[in-house]
Amino acid sequence: MTTFTNRLLGAAIGAAVALGAHAALADMAIKFSLDWKYEGPAAPYLLAKKNGYFEEEGLDVTIDSGNGSVGAITRVASGAYDLSLADINSLVEFNASNPDRAMKSIFMVYDRPPFALFMLKSSGITKPEDLVGKTLGAPVFDASRKLYPAFASATGLDLDAVTWESMDPPLREPMLVRGDVDAISGHYFTSILNLQAQGVAKDDLTVFMYKDFGMDFYGNGILASPDMMENHPEEVKGFLRGVVKGWAAAIADPQSAIDALKEVDPLINPDLELQRLQMAIDENVVTPATLEEGMGLVKADRMAKAIDQVALAFGFENKPSVDDIYTDEFMPSAEDRMLK
Repeated sequence: MTTFTNRLLGAAIGAAVALGAHAALADMAIKFSLDWKYEGPAAPYLLAKKNGYFEEEGLDVTIDSGNGSVGAITRVASGAYDLSLADINSLVEFNASNPDRAMKSIFMVYDRPPFALFMLKSSGITKPEDLVGKTLGAPVFDASRKLYPAFASATGLDLDAVTWESMDPPLREPMLVRGDVDAISGHYFTSILNLQAQGVAKDDLTVFMYKDFGMDFYGNGILASPDMMENHPEEVKGFLRGVVKGWAAAIADPQSAIDALKEVDPLINPDLELQRLQMAIDENVVTPATLEEGMGLVKADRMAKAIDQVALAFGFENKPSVDDIYTDEFMPSAEDRMLK
């Protein structure tokens, strides 16, 4: 056999091996749970899938809607999902309550948190002390509601000074508009736009953003199952690279992300979800820190302060450390994290 023939045969075998490896990677199915419904902030993940960013990493990703951060955490803890998007502060509470099932966040998406309380200006509530004796409403799993004890602690309010009323998510904003409750808790980009859809202008609202009251929390991040972290570290890194590409593409062209969202849920209001996505980009994702260092990173001192506040609010006996909650072991390179 000639040298040239040997080279051809070697090249063919090499190509076959490479294709076989890619095919094997492509068979790696991943189940990813969102924290909430198919709304604007979910669009970047769907755009990443549509644009083939996960496929480029050898991943076949299924993206399912969620029903709140607690549900997104328990989906991974139970083994039903490989990765999920969930509020890192809810993870602190979960780990403290379930040390045998403790998990870690591996990538921060919302560098600034969306947690807030919303009141009609006509209620006369202008400062936290005005909440005394009022009724607040939210679903029981709402992250802002679950973190209200930290808000109360930061503002000097007695936890028993307010009454909470629970309701299903679609009833939250309508109940505020009708006057059934005096205030509601929720994500900023969710409740502001839902209230606008109810005919309430932003100027007619008073909003207490938790971050404006000394609560420098992080928001939602991605967490992975112990199995994924132990047995599929490269796939986890590839998934995170795809996530960054999806967000970067959505930031560059938000409408393309909403188009991808509409393909998954044709019943969305595209204009409303475009506003919601842009709010999440402007308020939560694109910050001085992420522009300088890229997405995903958590600063230990800031996270430690947040853990202290959550632990104080919930009275944890065994306060977790930052290393118990977050790891950068699977972090993509600095270049791959940048919002280009």
